[in-house]
Amino acid sequence: MPVYLVTIVKSNAFSLKILEAYTRDVGRGIARIDYEALDSIKASAGDIIEIAGGKRRIIAKCLPLYPSDEGKGVIRIDGLARSNSGVAIGDTVTITKVKAVPADKVILAPLESVPQLDEHYLADVLDNTPLVKGDKVTVPYFGGKLTFEVIHVTPASVPVLPNKKTIFHIAESDRVRDGIAQVTYEDIGGLKEEIQKVREMIELPLRHPEIFEKLGIEAPKGVLLYGPPGTGKTLLAKVVANETNAHFLSISGPEIMSKFYGESEARLREIFKEAKEKAPSIIFIDEIDSIAPKREEVMGEVERRVVSQMLSLMDGLEARGKVIVIAATNRQNALDPALRRPGRFDREIEIKVPDRRGRLEILQIHAHNMPLYEDVDLSRMAAITHGFVGADLEYLCKEAAMKCLRRMLPELNLEDEKVSLENLDRLIITKADFEQAINDVMPSALREVFLESSDVNWRDIGGLDDVKQELQEAVEWPLKYPDLYSTLGYRAPKGIILYGPSGTGKTLLAKAVATESEANFISVKGPELMSKWVGESERGIRELFRRARQASPCVIFFDEIDSIAAARGSEGSDGGGGGVVSQILTELDGISELREVVVIAATNRPDMIDKALLRPGRFDKIVFVPNPDIKTRSNILHIHVKEKNLGAEINLEKIATMTEGFSGADVSAVVNTAVSILVQEHLANYPAPAEATKHISEAELTMRHFEEAVKKIKKQRELKPSEKAVMSHYG
Repeated sequence: MPVYLVTIVKSNAFSLKILEAYTRDVGRGIARIDYEALDSIKASAGDIIEIAGGKRRIIAKCLPLYPSDEGKGVIRIDGLARSNSGVAIGDTVTITKVKAVPADKVILAPLESVPQLDEHYLADVLDNTPLVKGDKVTVPYFGGKLTFEVIHVTPASVPVLPNKKTIFHIAESDRVRDGIAQVTYEDIGGLKEEIQKVREMIELPLRHPEIFEKLGIEAPKGVLLYGPPGTGKTLLAKVVANETNAHFLSISGPEIMSKFYGESEARLREIFKEAKEKAPSIIFIDEIDSIAPKREEVMGEVERRVVSQMLSLMDGLEARGKVIVIAATNRQNALDPALRRPGRFDREIEIKVPDRRGRLEILQIHAHNMPLYEDVDLSRMAAITHGFVGADLEYLCKEAAMKCLRRMLPELNLEDEKVSLENLDRLIITKADFEQAINDVMPSALREVFLESSDVNWRDIGGLDDVKQELQEAVEWPLKYPDLYSTLGYRAPKGIILYGPSGTGKTLLAKAVATESEANFISVKGPELMSKWVGESERGIRELFRRARQASPCVIFFDEIDSIAAARGSEGSDGGGGGVVSQILTELDGISELREVVVIAATNRPDMIDKALLRPGRFDKIVFVPNPDIKTRSNILHIHVKEKNLGAEINLEKIATMTEGFSGADVSAVVNTAVSILVQEHLANYPAPAEATKHISEAELTMRHFEEAVKKIKKQRELKPSEKAVMSHYG
């Protein structure tokens, strides 16, 4: 314990309970206390305080708590401060005001292999961070963290405040951190409830076993974490081990399994023996389904023996002592049922896909050390990243940083030994970098299904105002304003069928709904799901809905649903069995509730769809999408002629009159055909590519081009199907 040669302000020590730090304070040497505590120790915001109550005393800069924490008698410090002090969340500490002096020199010893660092960089990063000899400090570096120990400060034996004039020196050190990576509860976002459950199950028994002895019950021995990949199961196990100062042992399948008889079981026994000798210990088994599958479903004898050995070690005749097993999997139903009982895995905790608030917390954690421009709105990013897990959001931040780097790369001279500080200061991540990055990052839960990046808005669809209104009320508003609708007791429709003639914009409407409601959009085609193997089509439907739930809010769009959901028993149904139809019925209105997943289907043959699908509770709304009237056709024309070189005599209303009976797709084809006629004429005049490009301003659409286009499309519509098959699009 260091001896401080400082003047302590005459005030009574004040006792406070420790909580985790706010994300913005991590790594800054800050302690948050309320105004009552500040007044009690006669301190002001920005003063230096000493925190005592653990293995060693530490210092920190005090700032006031957020108003929501006022009057609770708490102090918020980060994981590094807790580690330096030897305290944990929930412990009580005392605080007093002290004085710190400017640091002349600080010597740091790396606790891991570190690259060559500029001393000026250390001075910038650790500027105004309170330090004493023996403290561990972290330095952000390329999206990660480097850990050092303060082995000397000048002036000696006093709390110091480094500044930009402080001389930093990195000493050679052969010390390495033991155990695991120094991750803390502040490094995890969006898992507040899950962390609380894990702390009750693991941290409490390891730190205070006497509580369970008093209650006369045995402390929990195992926790199973399950959920989609990338949600933070492994990270949570590491954090618990780090915060409890427990010995951490990690097991993975390939390391355990051996072809030699008895080797796999022997390795398991060795791991449990080491854990018992170095107790308190945590054994972490990642992807436990690979080494402990259901015994009746595996062919190999090795897997059966390993499962039996696991059962014996976790709940055998020998007491385990202070050894807790944490296992992680995303296939909890593949585990042997004997493992999933009290006494082995006492509690199963689901690690879910984070909600909006959770995503914001995760983004704040990963963007904490990133140079962000003032136009970056992380709240907005959190709102539009539906279905993203923690790993996806981390990758999003990295990709945004890479977009920034690629943008600045031409201006950087990479031949220089070091990039100048001036150029480094120009590396600032903007809103545009994040927007470009989000287009390249797909939620991991949806990587095996076709996820369309829908960029169609309501303004891209001409007319159909009544249909748009219906879809807004049914899909967009319940997803955007869930609190309002839940308060009013409104039950949002699960499914909507859009029916009408071909080419009226049904698919376009579904895409616009997904875009406007900021939901993920999965487009499903019948042939992609249908399989000749029994049960495979139904499995495809189940998997589709499962992934949509994980990435909710999500819009599933079935195009031409009559091809996969024909009336059971009819000629067009799937072999007369109706397995696919039954599976869709179950998913829409089964025991598992469909939350924040909307199914939109399109068809021009509603009479062929199974009648069981068309009742309320399944497809609640049936919306007719008609052929466009003259006003709608005019709107469609205005949308499609944008950024085209139009002649002065162009009258779009007249063209709309000429296209009576046309669908929206036909009207779009008229514009495209008119452009095609213009291109033919332009190339006839200027066949050479250079000449054609030189005189491109002369290429102007006239009424004649549109009139010819209308005639061609009419002729095409009137042709017999056999003639259409051999006729080119443009006649």
